[in-house]
Amino acid sequence: MFPIEVWITYTLACLLLVISPGPDNILAIGRGLSQGKLAACFSGAASGMGILFHILTATFGLTLLIQTSELAFIIVKLIGAGYLIWLGIKVLRSRSLINLTPTEKQPFTSILTTGFLSAALNPKPGMFVLAFIPQFVNPELGSVTTQMIVYGMWFALLTAVGFALMGVFASRLAGWLHEKPKVINGLNIGAGLTFITSGLAVAALKQR
Repeated sequence: MFPIEVWITYTLACLLLVISPGPDNILAIGRGLSQGKLAACFSGAASGMGILFHILTATFGLTLLIQTSELAFIIVKLIGAGYLIWLGIKVLRSRSLINLTPTEKQPFTSILTTGFLSAALNPKPGMFVLAFIPQFVNPELGSVTTQMIVYGMWFALLTAVGFALMGVFASRLAGWLHEKPKVINGLNIGAGLTFITSGLAVAALKQR
């Protein structure tokens, strides 16, 4: 059902997607810098769960509904765009996504919730999943639903591990950044602008 050559090609494509800059891996990097390796792992896992949410909705029809219903598409799009823009404004105002000074740390439940919602409320991953994964599905090799879920779970796992590793690696830079407040401030501004830009890009999405 899963030819090795197709699996390898699919895995490489997934890894390219994981390392592409975006709001979710920036979240993991920010958590790694601010709260260390465990927080980065939680953030990465949350993004993986968000991807898994899109996999399940794509497999069982909700994403297809978003593609075919203009009203559903607009509602999901505006919710996702609004959440990303809100996150961006929050980061720009507080400058606390990346913060190496001793302050009250975000609870892991909050890190999980933020990471999951950032991925799950963004319709772009869902539309991408619906266009990307079926290219590797072969109805002649067995259940299409099973193939979609297995390929999707692998993508979600690679996303979770990849983002967590980015955050863990970033945490190693915390000592170097500790004496560079201007760099930290610039990273927070860049992160906030990335969230806002991503939100605006989602708001500009057109139904296909």
